[in-house]
Amino acid sequence: MKNILRMYLILLCLAVASGRAAAAPLGSSVRPAIPADVQQIICVDYRALKNSETAQALKSQVLPENLKQFETALTAIGINTDRDVDQLTFLSYRQGKEGLRTVGIAQGVFRTQTVLGRLKQRKIRPAKYRDADVYPMAEGMEMTFLDESTLLFGDGGSVRGSLDARDGYVSTLDSNPDISNLIEDVEGSTVWSVLDQKGTQNVLMSALGDASRLADYDSVKKRVVGSRYAMNFSDGVNFDLDLITADSITAATLSSLVKAGMLYKKMTASPVEKAAIDGISVDSDSSTLQMHFKADDKQFQSLMHTSLFAAVSR
Repeated sequence: MKNILRMYLILLCLAVASGRAAAAPLGSSVRPAIPADVQQIICVDYRALKNSETAQALKSQVLPENLKQFETALTAIGINTDRDVDQLTFLSYRQGKEGLRTVGIAQGVFRTQTVLGRLKQRKIRPAKYRDADVYPMAEGMEMTFLDESTLLFGDGGSVRGSLDARDGYVSTLDSNPDISNLIEDVEGSTVWSVLDQKGTQNVLMSALGDASRLADYDSVKKRVVGSRYAMNFSDGVNFDLDLITADSITAATLSSLVKAGMLYKKMTASPVEKAAIDGISVDSDSSTLQMHFKADDKQFQSLMHTSLFAAVSR
């Protein structure tokens, strides 16, 4: 579960460096490849990394290992991630007894014929999965082109599970109204994510820390429906997280618990961490718990060097 929190932090970091990048909606080739039993979708404009020293430093510090491996594997077949990749979408979905699967979908300008020619020169041959050519990559990953501008990658089972959705062998995102409805309110943001009920419950427990041991938490956690976040940068760093619950009483109770968790953390926080916590506001509106984080660039740069940042970004 720390991995999910870590990804939230990574995307927040990338958002700081991205300025006013374009919005990042799901591409027309991406949505059909998302299985219905999706746990989380994270979408980020990868162009934000190209011209920012801060972004490059953050990549070195907190980039997840599987994404580093993906970049290395792409470079080996002639794709320059800084030049060719525009957007990355990560999906975590459940696949029966196989458990949680994770795939990435990169969109950009890939010079498909050049890439395929280089694969052929290196005698890398694809395996057929229905009409898809699935190529082996470094680090045990596989990839396939969904179209000339969309590349699906991950371990073999995850890639095939996503192709099963695209080809109509399993239900897709469009048959999951809970997640689809969450997407509608954040998809226009530069960086955004949605998380299903179970994932939200686990993240909330981790975020609350010792406050999650209170009796009130056990009584309300099952009434959490899902969560979403969006980021905007017109005035410093603004991060808005909504936790959707079953009713207004649940939202209000969770609001009180989160505030208690923040007060507990402040007791042992450094001055910079306390300032960051002070930048978080928590409220409830009808059945939604709303959390808002605001900081200027200087404050966030200071936060990067704290133990709080280090603990979450490991």
